[in-house]
Amino acid sequence: MRAVFGVLSLLIVVAIIGVLAKKQLSPAPVKVAPADAGLALPALESGATPQQQSQQIQNQVRQSIESAMQQTRPMPEDK
Repeated sequence: MRAVFGVLSLLIVVAIIGVLAKKQLSPAPVKVAPADAGLALPALESGATPQQQSQQIQNQVRQSIESAMQQTRPMPEDK
């Protein structure tokens, strides 16, 4: 009788561990930011070739990075 309870309790523990492991190994849900979360798609010419569109996007990204780099933050005063 003790052996039956021992095996039963062992199976229950293995089942609980299996459920917990499955939850841990499953991929976490990915939170997708809304499309209008501060990101604007660059305006492209409709008749441009893919290479020209790519060049336009690269130039717009480069300009936005340069403008962001030029913005300065106030430095805290040393005390």
